[in-house]
Amino acid sequence: MNKGDVSRMLRAAGLMHLTDVMRYRYYKFKNSKKNQQFRKEHPEVKLPPDYHIYESFQIDYEEYYLKSRESAEWVLGFLKKYKPLEKLTVLDWGCGPGRIIRHLPDFLDAESRIFGTDYNEVSINWCKTNLPGIDFNLNGLEADLPYDNDFFDFIYGISIFTHLSEKMHYEWIEELFRVMKPGGVLFLTMHGDAFIPKLSKAELDDYKSGRIVVRGNVKEGHRTFAAFHPEAFTKKLFSKFNVLEHVTQKPSGEKPQQDIWIIQKPIAS
Repeated sequence: MNKGDVSRMLRAAGLMHLTDVMRYRYYKFKNSKKNQQFRKEHPEVKLPPDYHIYESFQIDYEEYYLKSRESAEWVLGFLKKYKPLEKLTVLDWGCGPGRIIRHLPDFLDAESRIFGTDYNEVSINWCKTNLPGIDFNLNGLEADLPYDNDFFDFIYGISIFTHLSEKMHYEWIEELFRVMKPGGVLFLTMHGDAFIPKLSKAELDDYKSGRIVVRGNVKEGHRTFAAFHPEAFTKKLFSKFNVLEHVTQKPSGEKPQQDIWIIQKPIAS
């Protein structure tokens, strides 16, 4: 029995949320001394509530803050291959508790405008209170953003499609297309082939047939709601865009890493 089979049984029994709460409490206890030390060494760093850190990056303050600064540089490193990091309008789609977006002002010029949107009201309210100079918006699960057509130069979504249903994939990609400028760049991470060992036999059959695999029976958008993306499905999803890069990452220890897709809205002829 692999992890896919275990996940299926927990979901069928309605135990997935309880399992996740227990996992949260385990990591909270496991990292308590390390996190206390971080607070002592970095009293100036504002930190969101523990559970919201856990939802996006477990409960490790150092990883949340210092490693996420490296992640911000990493994301922008891909962008600057295609656009100068000047006078940009940037959207963090699914910004959560500000893990990456809080660092962007340190790497972009003063004329750039930074926006963050998320469906979690607690995270957005925390970001609005604690991260000045960034425009935050609370959105719903439905694909409806309060921005004009052709507005953003760059949008990134770190592990967002990985927690949405197939229907929401198609609705959200249309909405992201709408708010992106022609020539704008979209950076996304997805559950690709590296996650095949986590799939059950039935899921693997669907995946190899090019069909998205979705694990539901929990709240859509939550970290326990999972979607897995074969390349054939992903290329179909991105059919209105030009694919600039598809990067498969090496595992981090035994942990598989998500695929990176960098796509561009075509410039109308």
